[in-house]
Amino acid sequence: DFKTLADVISSTTTYQFTDLLHEDYPDAISKLSKGHAYDISTNIFQQLPEIFYDQKPEDGQCYIRLFGRINNQRLYKWIRKDYVRDNDITYKYKVIVPKANGSGALGEVLTTPLIGEPLIGFTETFISIGLVDTREEAEAILKYVKSKFARTMLGILKVTQDNSSKKWKYVPLQDFTSQSDIDWSQSIAEIDRQLYEKYGLADNEIEFIETHVKEMV
Repeated sequence: DFKTLADVISSTTTYQFTDLLHEDYPDAISKLSKGHAYDISTNIFQQLPEIFYDQKPEDGQCYIRLFGRINNQRLYKWIRKDYVRDNDITYKYKVIVPKANGSGALGEVLTTPLIGEPLIGFTETFISIGLVDTREEAEAILKYVKSKFARTMLGILKVTQDNSSKKWKYVPLQDFTSQSDIDWSQSIAEIDRQLYEKYGLADNEIEFIETHVKEMV
């Protein structure tokens, strides 16, 4: 009955353009990679700057924000909501992490995971973890992915930069609500202690994790 965190992790192609975008901007396809006319790719802010805004326009249209990167700088851009295909993740809280991270060394930190609020999406630079209704649940997910236990389990399959959903296959899914058997209000270090007890880790296993996995706060 093992349930894995991989089941609640998005793919890099979660967000896609609609046909309406190409109807309104017929020259957009010539600026995109062949066969990827609908992909919101890693460098999309630079490929199609005309459809993104630093500030939300006051033109009566509905807009969402996309989280992405320009020259290694993380930032948000506004885009018309009807230019992006609907998906459930858009309307939920989630934790956003890079799709590529570190070198694959056991115990390395995740590069600045953050909470994505409803009506926030992201480019192919990122994936998301979780699909929850409250910020409290998202904060619990954030603590979990920062825990030494979760990152040790991630390290079983993540041996390169690739941080795709299948690499999280052995990270157990948790109940992130207030009804959980884990008290998510505690510090990350205390959450680790609860997880060690929950999964029956031996003293030498705990010592290995504590000495080989970097702390995240």
